[in-house]
Amino acid sequence: MIRLVVNGQARQADVEPEMPLLWVLRDELDVKGPKYGCGIAQCGSCTVLLDGAPVRSCSVPVAAVAGKKITTIEGLAQNGVMHPVQKAWIDHEVPQCGYCQGGQMLAAVSLLQKKPKPTDADIDAAMTNICRCGTYARIRTAIHAAAAAATAKRV
Repeated sequence: MIRLVVNGQARQADVEPEMPLLWVLRDELDVKGPKYGCGIAQCGSCTVLLDGAPVRSCSVPVAAVAGKKITTIEGLAQNGVMHPVQKAWIDHEVPQCGYCQGGQMLAAVSLLQKKPKPTDADIDAAMTNICRCGTYARIRTAIHAAAAAATAKRV
């Protein structure tokens, strides 16, 4: 039995320790936000935050994350209030198909935690997830908007 903390809730799964976290989340715990894309940690559709850092859950064995804080797109909003990144994604109409966007938003959240006022170069370096629809310009705009909104709240 492997114990996990997913979106602030203690969970457990009776699975093999080498099972990828993605499949534990999706198939065992019914957390559908992380998506299967490539299966080799390249595309980022399966991105989750592990203790605040973005990881590709398709390539991480569940035993490696036991007891760590896992955040999926379902865990971003708090008390019914969207995270500033989620709001910016909607305001700037980032998604087309939307398949990769959960992972994109989680990568953006991690970036903004490290660099509250990222430059375009910071965004380009941090946002390594692949979007087949090519909404990268809107992703960048939304990240700048989320950063500005967070800065405005602190002032």
